[in-house]
Amino acid sequence: LPASLAAPYSGMAAPGAAALVQYVVLRGDLARPPLAWPLGAVVAQGCHAALAAVHEYRERPDTGAYLEMGGAMRTVVLEAPDENSLLDLGKILKQNGVEHRIWMENPEGIPTCLALRPYPKNQVQQHLRNFKLLK
Repeated sequence: LPASLAAPYSGMAAPGAAALVQYVVLRGDLARPPLAWPLGAVVAQGCHAALAAVHEYRERPDTGAYLEMGGAMRTVVLEAPDENSLLDLGKILKQNGVEHRIWMENPEGIPTCLALRPYPKNQVQQHLRNFKLLK
């Protein structure tokens, strides 16, 4: 962000809350042929997953602190290449006790997105290093 846009948010986070982030991992193959979902449909999957994770883990102190950050909330959107990589990430997160939610598009039952509840970045970043920012 240009300094003029970033500056208003620089002091808004509560002490210690600045490192909170919500990671959202979307399947990149949904937007490309042969699936070629419309961009809005793919974005909606990420919104659904993020909201579902925040709702499911709303009692966690980090979730409350994240929501209190208002306009300073930080969300990182990553890309999983396909369904298998998304589901594999879900297994790794579960094995490591990282709370998350996999969003399923219904009635088809297609896993489309995974969202972690808000966490301090340093607690979960290592599990997401193999994923690039969504482009």
